[in-house]
Parts: sequence; structure tokens; C-alpha cells
Amino acid sequence: MTKYWTLVLCLFSSCITLCAQNAMKTVKGGYIRPLYSLDSSQVYVDDFLLDEHAVTQEEYLAFVKNYPEWQRENVKSIYADEAYLRTWENSTKLGATINPQAPVTNISWFAAKAYCACIDKRLPTVDEWELAARADETKPNAQNDSLFNQRIIQSYETPKTYLLPVKSTYKNYWGIYDMHGLVWEWTSDFNSVLISGESRQDGEANRDLYCAGAAINATNLRDYASFMRYAFRGSIKAIYSIQNLGFRCAKTL
Repeated sequence: MTKYWTLVLCLFSSCITLCAQNAMKTVKGGYIRPLYSLDSSQVYVDDFLLDEHAVTQEEYLAFVKNYPEWQRENVKSIYADEAYLRTWENSTKLGATINPQAPVTNISWFAAKAYCACIDKRLPTVDEWELAARADETKPNAQNDSLFNQRIIQSYETPKTYLLPVKSTYKNYWGIYDMHGLVWEWTSDFNSVLISGESRQDGEANRDLYCAGAAINATNLRDYASFMRYAFRGSIKAIYSIQNLGFRCAKTL
């Protein structure tokens, strides 16, 4: 019994260390109009906390050392594909070519969700992520700033940004780094763009959203940056481990 509680306390202490390395910032909630909305209605997002930066290679390494079931050779195929952590030297070593402060990538949605749960956090929803990401350095909502949107598009074109350390790009209005320009990031409901209100009831996906015709239902036809994000999210599966896809954690206030 003593050995059991020693293990629990050890794991808890490791999780506290992980939390301390990535401060959380408060994001003020409000109304947001999703890019794809059948009736152009807005949704309300409550205040929430979001990690200051994406989870790093170093932070995720500490996680797998304490939770061996998420190490590369142990993870089940239903939770991650063969690309999971493939750039690491081995299951518990990053290797000389990996910057410990770079965002961890090649992580499946299941693995990201498990990490967040370990430290009593969760993945942000699409609406939460988009609300936080629309802030520039000085404004909580820069969606109508053409220069801001152009900068986002240009950042998507920059190769191998996943090799850079976290906090390489600007800190936005909420005190959060790298919402654009470093890596793509998992959300809890990453594929919700493919589901309409009607299809949630009848169990069938809205087929219009799989093709270019989806643009007709978009609330802002000039928001190319969001089109790219939604297209990327709608094309992946939860087991995928992609080289430029990482994550950060959120928490309900």
C-alpha cells in the first residue's frame, strides 16, 4: 500500500512540474461566429484558461517517462499511428537533433488529450482556440485587419517552423504565444466543421462540407487563414501523428 501511494505522489509531483513550466493565461470569452455556420449565428464562449505556449518536447518527454503506456513502443494502434514520436531517438530520449524547447509534434489527438488530463487540463475547443487566435498584439479581435490575416497566411508558407522553440513568434493581447506561425494545434472537437446541426440529429455528415461548395456557407469568404485551418482539421483523424501538428492545453474557469 505504501509503495502504491509513493507512486501516486511521484506521478502527481511530475504533473505539477509540467504545469509549472507552462503558465496559463486567461482569455476573456465572448461571441464568435464560426467560419462555417448554417444560419450565420454566433456562439458564446465562456472565459477560459489557455497555455501560454504549445507543449514542448521536454514537457512531453517527462510525461511519457511517467506514463509508459504512451511511449512509442507501447502505445496502442487505436490511439496513434506509426508516425507517433518517430523523430525521437528512442522512446525516452529526444536525440541530439531535437530542441527540447521546440513544440512536440507527431502526437495523436488521443495522446494530446491524455497529456492534458494528466495535469487536470483539457484540449481547447475549436471555438475557444479561434477566439484566442483572432487576437493580435494589441487587440482581442483583429479578424477585420487585412494585414493581420496576411501575416497569418505568410506564416503558413514558412517551412519547418516546428523546429523553432516556443515563444518564437509574437505574444498576443492575452499574453499567449505562437497561435500562428509555429505549428498547427489539436482541438478537442477538431473535426466538428464536418458536422452540421441536422447531421448531429440524423447521424450523417453534411456532405457539402467535403467539397468546394462548402465555401457558399462560409460566414467570411475573405478569411483565407481560417479556411486553411478548417480544411486541415477536417482532413485528419484522431490517430494521425503529423510532423507539424502539436497542441496546448486549456482549462475551464
